[in-house]
Amino acid sequence: MKKLLIAAIVLFILGLGGYLAFDQLGGNRPVELSVEAKSPDTLSGETFRGTPLDKGMEQLFQKIQSTQKLHPGTQLHTIYYTEPAGKLDTLEVFAGINLPFGTQDLEVKKFTETRYILAKVTGSKWVMASPETIKEKIQDYAKANKLTLSGYFIDKIVGETEVHVIAPVQ
Repeated sequence: MKKLLIAAIVLFILGLGGYLAFDQLGGNRPVELSVEAKSPDTLSGETFRGTPLDKGMEQLFQKIQSTQKLHPGTQLHTIYYTEPAGKLDTLEVFAGINLPFGTQDLEVKKFTETRYILAKVTGSKWVMASPETIKEKIQDYAKANKLTLSGYFIDKIVGETEVHVIAPVQ
């Protein structure tokens, strides 16, 4: 009986410690949702189609990050048109920065929508809400506010602990 009590106390302390660490890293922070009355930023970048393990994807992100360094104040944006279910599945992703005029070797993505839902997600990448969870929250918010989404989501990497998900509204 004494061993069972000690084991229960140890499990309680470990569970409490785990919860406190999760909370401290931002695991309980809510996703902030709002409607912005403007077009999403014009993006300059490239589209990649292949598998997540393909060297081309790594090269694309290195190229965009190099371009980003030449333009202080810009942020990395991604649009996953086809998300992979596994490491060997095909994906299609656009990676770019908020640069309205583009450069000679980058494609420009301009958005015609005049509003979007903005989801602000903060916390450590280890405990941040999953992309699917964030999409669900955006879709629920759109439905509750009688808004029709355009069907794609733009991830804006603000910093190590902050990501904005932009969902243009038709």
